[in-house]
Amino acid sequence: MNPARIPLFPLDVVLFPGQAMPLHIFELRYQEMTRHCIQTQSPFGILRASGVNLAQTGCSALIVKILKEYGDGRTDILTAGQSAFRLIRVHEEKAYMEADAIFLEEDFSDVDPSVSGHLEELCNRCHHLLYGEDAAHFETEGGISLAYHVATELPLDTGMRQNLLEVRSESERQASLVKHLLDWYPKLQQREHVRAKAAGNGHGKI
Repeated sequence: MNPARIPLFPLDVVLFPGQAMPLHIFELRYQEMTRHCIQTQSPFGILRASGVNLAQTGCSALIVKILKEYGDGRTDILTAGQSAFRLIRVHEEKAYMEADAIFLEEDFSDVDPSVSGHLEELCNRCHHLLYGEDAAHFETEGGISLAYHVATELPLDTGMRQNLLEVRSESERQASLVKHLLDWYPKLQQREHVRAKAAGNGHGKI
């Protein structure tokens, strides 16, 4: 597959294919970039940037809606993740970076329904503990990643999110998330217990 050149937006976030992400665009170079993408109806790449380090796997994003336009040129936009890509090289001829990227296919073979069910159950348990309600129902027919959805619903750290994006196999992503949530849930329980106790003491309770 030949590389495609796309505008690049380095951020300390991870976007997943099929998932939505709102963005506030304020730097002049990225105002220029988003104008170009809106006019040409073309995607740009969101790539995790940690300090000066760029991840090698990112996700293309399509602007689906302009949420708000400000008088000074800033905009709030809503993007939708399209496809994971691997970074080949970076170009800096323009005000914003561009990249040669190869788009990556997802592997949905060998997904175990029992693992998927366990993952949904763990997601609901964590979501209910964090937000007081179950996670929204999610339809995974047609090659849509349950793992990406769960990782978007829960406040996972960017390192874990990046690791999931770099895995092409959905079955591997789901197994990795099940393992992570099984370890994370007891820690959430302990944190919420401490928080509730502190709030109770704050109201004069022992």
